[in-house]
Parts: sequence; C-alpha cells; structure tokens
Amino acid sequence: MCFMAEIKMVKPTESELEILQVLWEKGQATVRDVHERLLTIKGVGYTTTLKLMQIMYEKGLVNRDDSSRTHIYMPACDKEHTQKALLGKFISNLFGGSSSQLVLQALGNHKVSEKELDDIQQLLDELKRK
Repeated sequence: MCFMAEIKMVKPTESELEILQVLWEKGQATVRDVHERLLTIKGVGYTTTLKLMQIMYEKGLVNRDDSSRTHIYMPACDKEHTQKALLGKFISNLFGGSSSQLVLQALGNHKVSEKELDDIQQLLDELKRK
C-alpha cells in the first residue's frame, strides 16, 4: 500500500528515480536485472546499484522479498502516486503553487507534437466540464 504523505516525506534522488523507472517497467526485479538495465543508460557499477537499492529499501521507496537467496525488489508506490507527489512539491517550490506557470514554461520551451496538443486540449475540455 502506498501513502501519499510518505512519498512527500521521502524524495527520491535522480539515481533512485532511475531505479524506480526500471522497477515500474518490470514490476519486480533483482539487483542484477536493474543493474543490467541501467548499464544501457549509463555506466554504473554493480555494487553502486546494490547499495542504492539497499538504501531505497531502508527509506521505504522499495519493498524486498528476501525469502530466497536472491532478493527481489519491487516499488513501494506506483508511478502515478509518485509523479503526483513529486510534481505537487515541484509546483509548490518552484512555481509558487501555480500549475499554469508550470504548463506555460513546459509548452513554451519544448517542442510539442500535434497529438500532445490534442491530448492537452482534451484534458482542458474535461476540466472545464467539471
């Protein structure tokens, strides 16, 4: 079970988020699985991956099944809950609580595809109806 208050209290580092991305994609994985995936992204040592995942377990970011010799790790919270908690903190800290300022910065500084614009317009239409 994931509690939003817990996520707000424990902010994952950039490296921890990379590990969480792998775990969200796979559902569960061994340190070796995560390490091999991270090697395709950046050069990182196995012991570094192991230590980070142990720290993440201590922080409550991941759960661990240690019933067998090889520990299996899984994310403690799903991706959507984590994104919402981190984004809320980000908007509050960097944009003074203004979601519109975040959106204006994001859309004004990055190329947006036609499909993304359609998705954004659909979301805006839904929000207006509520």
